[in-house]
Amino acid sequence: MRVFWILWKREVGSSFKTPMAWVILFFLLLVTGFNFYAGVSVLNHGPTEVTVVESFFNTIFFWFPFLLLFPLLTMRLYSEEYRSGTVEPLMTALVRDTQVVLAKFFGVLFLYAVLWLPTALYFVIFWLQTRLTAAGATGAYFGAYLLLLLMGMFYLALGCLCSSLTRHQITAAVTTLALISLFFLTGLLTFLSGSVGTLMQGITVTISPIEQMTQFSRGIIDTRPIVWYLVMTGLCLFFTLHSFQSRRWRK
Repeated sequence: MRVFWILWKREVGSSFKTPMAWVILFFLLLVTGFNFYAGVSVLNHGPTEVTVVESFFNTIFFWFPFLLLFPLLTMRLYSEEYRSGTVEPLMTALVRDTQVVLAKFFGVLFLYAVLWLPTALYFVIFWLQTRLTAAGATGAYFGAYLLLLLMGMFYLALGCLCSSLTRHQITAAVTTLALISLFFLTGLLTFLSGSVGTLMQGITVTISPIEQMTQFSRGIIDTRPIVWYLVMTGLCLFFTLHSFQSRRWRK
């Protein structure tokens, strides 16, 4: 465990020492801040059944920066170390490959959480200014941020896998974005769900981020997406570990 924490601190420290993390944080808060303001402004025009939380987590101004985050956060994790040769000490040191993979994953997951944590202040400020809650129930806050964490875990693990397969950061970033977009676009299956029956509808709810966020931001927490993201995260980390180990054997 001590070795893991040392490696984790190394990853977190290297992330915050680069301008990339601070630039991403600035633009994320800029876009999400505008998204929150626009959502509140639209809701002020008249009575609506949509809450502020639902409005915030279900617009293009939320999904666009959300999807772009993962290639930017993960593209350098392994690729840069392969290119610069700094991965060699890790492969020859008395550390397990599992510790390296988990330290990198939880390091970037911590950075991801730090990036989204300030957005919770939007709802606090909204309550202080209006004395009104931004959601119909407390579970809506919990559900929205729980799903945000679960999606982040899976997509970051997928980004780690893509980065572990190449020395080129751009290749890793493009591959990550392409794969995440495929999962995201499964929301289009919603249009077919009425004609193909409940099976397709169940699959759509399980794997479609759009459908999931619509439900979770209302406080309706379904266990199927939770299991889906945990299993897929584990699979991606498993394949990342084997990809990293294969490089050691090639050496």
